[in-house]
Parts: sequence; structure tokens; C-alpha cells
Amino acid sequence: MPEMTRDCFTADGFFRTGDLGRMDEDGYIHILGRSKDLIISGGFNVYPREVEDCIDRFEAVLESAVIGMPHPDFGEAVMAVVVARRGADVEVDALKRFLRRSLASYKLPKCIAIAKELPRNALGKVQKDRLREIYLPLWREHLEGRK
Repeated sequence: MPEMTRDCFTADGFFRTGDLGRMDEDGYIHILGRSKDLIISGGFNVYPREVEDCIDRFEAVLESAVIGMPHPDFGEAVMAVVVARRGADVEVDALKRFLRRSLASYKLPKCIAIAKELPRNALGKVQKDRLREIYLPLWREHLEGRK
């Protein structure tokens, strides 16, 4: 697919990985996430990895995945899928209070689902497209409940 291959390179020959990052004042690179995972909510950029890192600091959480879901007012909104540590229960209201201390309001998950595990591909990467499919009915219920 020569056209797709050509689109993967910049005019000066650099390969576009799809990773998003920033360089700090000391020259260190910090990976923020993937461009295809970027959530644009009400015109604001939300990097799922930033929200996931915050969620994963909550004591009862083993791991999380953050996805963008369709929203009638914001275009997209943040939804989180959370896996609890063994023997722990994730109290959603407590998690939301915890997140409010660290995240701007547009980055806060509008809906949090608790899962036993996250779907992964053969390489172990979380399948965010699959999460969107699985949790779309719950998301729709959430939107209906706010009317």
C-alpha cells in the first residue's frame, strides 16, 4: 500500500509513530499517549494516559483504560473502565472525589465502569475499540439518565 506507506513519513523522511509527547526544559521526552487515542471534549484535548495514570494511583485500582465516547454537547466525553485490585472494591464516588483533586473538570470521566479485566490483543495491548463496543450500551444509559 504505497499511499499509506508514504503518509507514514514526513517530508524530510521521519517516521510518524502516532505517539504524542513533549520535551521538558532538560531535554527529556515524556510520552503523553497516542494520537488516535486523543479525546477532544468541548474543544479541549484530553490525553487518556494522563487520566489513566491518575486513576491507577487510586489504592483500590489495579489498572484502567480511558476512552472517548460520543457526547451530544461536547462531541466526545471521557469514560473510564477500571479493574479493581484483588480483594478490593472500587467505590466509584470515592474515586471521583480522588480524581477531582488532580484533574481539570473536562478531563474527569463522566462515566466509570468496573470490569474484571480489560480486553487485550495478542501483544497484550488494551483494545480500546473493543471497550467502546462493549460499553456503548452503558454509556447510552448514562446519557439517558442525565436528561
